[in-house]
Amino acid sequence: MKSKTNRIPLYGGMAGLVALMLFPFVNDSRSMLIMFTQIFIFAIFAMSFDILLGYTGIVSFGHCMFFGLGAYSVALMFNNHEATLGNFIIGLLIGIVLSAAVSYVIGLLSLRLKSHFYAMLTLAVSQLFLVLAEKWRGLTMGGDGFTFSVPDVFKDRMSFYYVTLMVMASIFILLKLFTSSSTGKVLKAISQNEYRTEALGFKTLHYKLMASVTSGMVAALSGALYAVSLRFINVSVFSIEVTLDALLMTMIGGLGTLIGPIIGAGIIEFMRHYLSELASVYPIFERWTIFLGFLYIVVLLGFPKGLAGVVKSLKGKKKKDRKNDEVKKAA
Repeated sequence: MKSKTNRIPLYGGMAGLVALMLFPFVNDSRSMLIMFTQIFIFAIFAMSFDILLGYTGIVSFGHCMFFGLGAYSVALMFNNHEATLGNFIIGLLIGIVLSAAVSYVIGLLSLRLKSHFYAMLTLAVSQLFLVLAEKWRGLTMGGDGFTFSVPDVFKDRMSFYYVTLMVMASIFILLKLFTSSSTGKVLKAISQNEYRTEALGFKTLHYKLMASVTSGMVAALSGALYAVSLRFINVSVFSIEVTLDALLMTMIGGLGTLIGPIIGAGIIEFMRHYLSELASVYPIFERWTIFLGFLYIVVLLGFPKGLAGVVKSLKGKKKKDRKNDEVKKAA
């Protein structure tokens, strides 16, 4: 019975993946393909944020800096060199390495701090990147940004849809293995009680650095894909709104679940797409971000564990009731 119960999420995930793979053949709408592509990209970004907040208990308001580093690394590579798949890989690796180095240095300096001090310091550093990108106009073109060409394989929206889908699925599996390992269990322990974990002999700073670097590298990957999807970049990739999007997606979907950020990304991007369309008919929807704020308040007050957390709690309650019934029958 237990093994069958454990296989339900696996079968559900496989069914969802198959459905998403078949979706372009059922609905070939260009706008829907673009929207789903954005969902996959932001799901990757939200999962990277979940590693910090959901699994390690680290609050960061500067996660956008890693997203921006990945985006600019690929964009500048395409802007200054030929748009080939090889240059994409080189740009992606540069962005990942830069993000790993920056996250390690920032983590080494700030993860010794507790609570809101770390959040404020990461926010300050991310704003430094924003100012640098705005002022270094010779390289980034500032707020005006620039367009660039992408490899032929990414020009076709259906091909890019499958690329982002496969990357999202691969990142989910890899992060699931990471969080299910002994390292992931230590990270969970740190999020619940760091002092007790340290008293047990674990070097908590070492594990928090691992989480920070892993999270930064995955965020850089999502930023690179985001830049390719738009074929345009400006300094907005370093704005705090990008971090708040990840926070919103993670909180709505469910902290510490990985599947939650994917659900949250889907909800936010669907709302953003349809509310923006309604704005052309009903002027009230021009301020669609207000509705996202309202949704966040409702979820925070009514479902503090997020949607995935609610489902998990219901399953746990059902399992507990079943055990109680078995005990009563045995008695």
